[in-house]
Amino acid sequence: MTQRLDVGATDKGAHEAVLAMERYVRGSGLDPLLYELVKIRASQLNGCAYCLDMHNRDARAKGEDQRRLDVLSAWREAPDLFSERERAALALTEQVTRIEGGVDDEVWRAVTEHFGDQGTVHLLMAIATINVWNRLAVATHQDLPELKHG
Repeated sequence: MTQRLDVGATDKGAHEAVLAMERYVRGSGLDPLLYELVKIRASQLNGCAYCLDMHNRDARAKGEDQRRLDVLSAWREAPDLFSERERAALALTEQVTRIEGGVDDEVWRAVTEHFGDQGTVHLLMAIATINVWNRLAVATHQDLPELKHG
């Protein structure tokens, strides 16, 4: 596919608005490895190759275990690989990303139990932010970055 539009080059203000959300989440205190898992899971659901490429590399660079990344799309089938806190965050990520019928009470209870109100806001902002990035990248057929070989 050919990239249709470069949002940042076309309108720096639009790109900066999403970057402001990203900066908020990064400064919120949300665990950076958990944030990568959230970004990868939402990107899997949204079919965003650009974000999957970026965030899998970022997660590995931050020390994430390759095995966990390999099975992330089936995290429910690998309960020993993900903590209860991570499982709560992944369940919320799926329900907010799909938003079909909202977030059920069981998922909400698990998230607020593990994250509290402030942490839940941080997690919701993380999920919202990656979903914005995914939608921009998928809609525009954003090119994958060139990899340096050698």
